[in-house]
Amino acid sequence: MKIISYNVNGIRAAIKKGFLDWLKAANPDIICIQETKAHKEQLELQHFENYGYPYHYWFSAQKKGYSSVAVLSKIKPNHVEYGTSIESMDFEGRNLRLDFDDFSVMSLYLPSGTNDARLNFKLNYMDQFQGYINNLKKEIPNLLICGDYNICHEAIDIHNPKQNKNTSGFLPIERKWIGNFMQSGFIDTFRFFNKEPHNYSWWSYRANSRNNNKGWRIDYCMASEPIRNNLKRAFILPEAKHSDHCPIGVELEF
Repeated sequence: MKIISYNVNGIRAAIKKGFLDWLKAANPDIICIQETKAHKEQLELQHFENYGYPYHYWFSAQKKGYSSVAVLSKIKPNHVEYGTSIESMDFEGRNLRLDFDDFSVMSLYLPSGTNDARLNFKLNYMDQFQGYINNLKKEIPNLLICGDYNICHEAIDIHNPKQNKNTSGFLPIERKWIGNFMQSGFIDTFRFFNKEPHNYSWWSYRANSRNNNKGWRIDYCMASEPIRNNLKRAFILPEAKHSDHCPIGVELEF
């Protein structure tokens, strides 16, 4: 079972850059997409079915052209959960979960903290999300949460930790939260298999950052502890260039 997560920074723009051909070649069983910036009525949904994904689900922000997540699957899910049922979280379309026989997978797009107001929104969202997941794990212990967390965990996950210590995405309070999230029973699957530096999933469009590999690792496939022994591989795919992010992924065996 190969699962990929990808913040595409606009699904329509990504398609114009060859996303669908890349998807066919990468051939995941499931792909979690963040920041689609689209409502499904704005898309040619037949494209996804033609490329091998008959089951596709979209949870969009109330505001058009903003945020929004999706999951495309080759396998029919048993259940699809749109959002969290927490009104203050769901209006921006940031959580979508598919339940299968052996596990559940969520596409997550945590807010960024681009200014004081948004940072406060992000911190509140993170607190509510932790509570939501604490309860969800009681019902669904085998849980994979894939997406853009908008947080670097450790210094190894960012190209210039000293310079960025006061930048949202690497603030002490954000780093502490994601550390506590892992301690609550989740595995950073990429670090589970790979301890090497200079592995990133997002690069600024400025200053030729991607070509110089001056990036941040803010995208994760977090696996709940009960599926630790099902983890077979985790990876980052920096050669895919349809976005300012690149895809990440994990392989599971049940």
